[in-house]
Amino acid sequence: MKRNIVIAAVTAAALIGGGTATALATTGDDQGSARQAATTQLSNSDVRDDRDDDGDRDDDAEKTVSADVTASEAIASALKHTSGTVVSAELDDEDDGGKVVWTVDVLSGDNTWHSVNVDPANGKVLGSHTDDEDDTAQVRAALKGSSVTAEEAAKAAAGKGVVTSVDLDDDGKDKSWEAETRKSGGAEQDWKIDLASGKVTADRADAQDDDADDQD
Repeated sequence: MKRNIVIAAVTAAALIGGGTATALATTGDDQGSARQAATTQLSNSDVRDDRDDDGDRDDDAEKTVSADVTASEAIASALKHTSGTVVSAELDDEDDGGKVVWTVDVLSGDNTWHSVNVDPANGKVLGSHTDDEDDTAQVRAALKGSSVTAEEAAKAAAGKGVVTSVDLDDDGKDKSWEAETRKSGGAEQDWKIDLASGKVTADRADAQDDDADDQD
């Protein structure tokens, strides 16, 4: 069950009309980690959505979103502020003022959910609040015996592109981490990261759903 605590991470890109969204991710290998930049071009449908009723472009459409802090770095920062288990992290448009932040959901030891906002420019925690969730037991059961954390899953997925979200999929038999990435040119793809091995594979079920939507 993909958690829907916050707006989908692609909302960050929807702020820009006809422009670009730039993000940085960390990729890991045996020689260490290196940063890579990606520029995301909006699709034509996104451009149309950014126009108001008169056909003029909204002011928000001109905003450019830049994230210097990667998903794994945002998770690490959130855990320094609030100890526990990270269940999801998304590059998200806040409700107030449209500021883009990393929103990291942390399940603490006393089963309290915390939503921690991290500045994508410098990694500082902007604030946090508690949430009421009814799937705590299901999340705990899915993570039982897991050896791969959300932070490690984000690092693994960074090899596929700029990670804009990582989230626990605790539905069905094949429980895993799910990550969304973007590549230069705006291509989005969803990935599954094995909870035990950290192996990254394409989310074929999601791809099939997209194909079905395109045919409607």
